[in-house]
Amino acid sequence: MDFTLSDEQQLLRDGLAKFLSTRYGLESSRTAAKSGPGWQPEIWRAFAEDLGILGAALPEEVGGIGGGPVEVMVIAEELGRALVIEPYVDAIVVAGGLLRRARSPLADALLEKVATGEAIVVLAATEAQSGDRWQDAHSTARPDGDHWLLNGSKIVVPHAPLATHLLVTASTAAGLSLFLVDLADAAPGLALHGYRTIDDRRAADVHLHDVRAALLGADGGAWESVAQARDEGAAAVAAEAVGNMRKVLGDTVEYCKQRQQFGAPIGSFQVLQHRMVDMHMELEQAVAAVYLAALNLDVDARQRARAVSAAKATVGRAARFIGQNAVQLHGGMGMTEELAIGHYFKRLTALQYEFGSTDHHVARYAALTRP
Repeated sequence: MDFTLSDEQQLLRDGLAKFLSTRYGLESSRTAAKSGPGWQPEIWRAFAEDLGILGAALPEEVGGIGGGPVEVMVIAEELGRALVIEPYVDAIVVAGGLLRRARSPLADALLEKVATGEAIVVLAATEAQSGDRWQDAHSTARPDGDHWLLNGSKIVVPHAPLATHLLVTASTAAGLSLFLVDLADAAPGLALHGYRTIDDRRAADVHLHDVRAALLGADGGAWESVAQARDEGAAAVAAEAVGNMRKVLGDTVEYCKQRQQFGAPIGSFQVLQHRMVDMHMELEQAVAAVYLAALNLDVDARQRARAVSAAKATVGRAARFIGQNAVQLHGGMGMTEELAIGHYFKRLTALQYEFGSTDHHVARYAALTRP
């Protein structure tokens, strides 16, 4: 298995890293998250126009570059390293993949707007009744002329307050189906109750009452595509977590070189050196697991699911270990708003539950590897 990036992929990483180091500040992003609109629209436009990363993994026929899972992994890791709050994984990886596989003129037209940053599409799939079992949707849809009417509720829909469109899973007589809701035309039956999550993202609970929607794909045939989108999202947030952990570990090592105790840097104490070596080993295992997931996203569903669950479980364990130890080594400063480490720790905590919790993926991996 070759873990070496191509020249083009390395250029993508270097260009994005340089952009984020010069134009993406932690203070400005936290200000936007806490007291502004919840994100920085000018950064999103720059992602589309200056860097082209919004279309990096989208087909060329809709204005993309035609990249694949490795390009997504590279982008997600760099975004994680800079603690970017803009909705790349949810709007581009997850929703973009669902629209790409829908293979309809409506989906293709919307994908063109996604690639240019004009449209932000997110998936609404989680329900209070079914939790991680997205296939057991209690929301329903019924035909109404050329459209469908949706009824039900979705919870913790990531970035919904920023979105222009929602992709909603709902049950029909034929089974699980996927629907597109244009938020500009959905009133008055659509209600969004938005809030800020612990990691400074925006999310919303969505309530639907006879909301007009367009069917994407075959009636009753959505689960295969939704399951793939969920695995792609899990692999992408695992890569994002790797970027987070690289930053957290690097900052912790630098802090331990500078912090003095008993007349010497605390990094000179052997017991703390052992702790940081353990953190480094957890990170390296997570990196290998993310590569495994990225390189197995285009194979058969069972092998893909096994690789993704292995990565998500490995990254979840590493994120918990590295995050907690980084905070402990920083002392009380580790949880303050002024220090970056506290913000990274919150994101690493949230990442453990996105697209299936660590426990969920451990159980799924066990089921997939059982004789």
